[in-house]
Amino acid sequence: VQLQASGGGLVQAGGSLRLSCTASGSISRFDAVTWQRQAPGKQRELVAALSTTTGTDYAESVKGRFTISKDNVANTVSLQMNSLKPDDTAVYYCNVKWGRIDLWGQGTLGTVSS
Repeated sequence: VQLQASGGGLVQAGGSLRLSCTASGSISRFDAVTWQRQAPGKQRELVAALSTTTGTDYAESVKGRFTISKDNVANTVSLQMNSLKPDDTAVYYCNVKWGRIDLWGQGTLGTVSS
């Protein structure tokens, strides 16, 4: 199974982007999903997580603005990003895990202009 990321782009501050990773096969068994991001000159950070056992969790900086989701029919994981700020500019990576299987999307760039 491979993940193909999409949805990045350029948006003004206050706008929205929806990032998606579409899998080449079924991801219904994958029980953990994360979105992580890496801004220029900074370390990669966890933005949002979704677990079938513990639910969702978000970094403090994005709480109330970002929503993580997983669609087992469309085999897609998504990150809806609203009220975007210039500090949200980064390459965003999706990740799904099931047991020892750990898959990553190729990253998609989201740029927020002030």
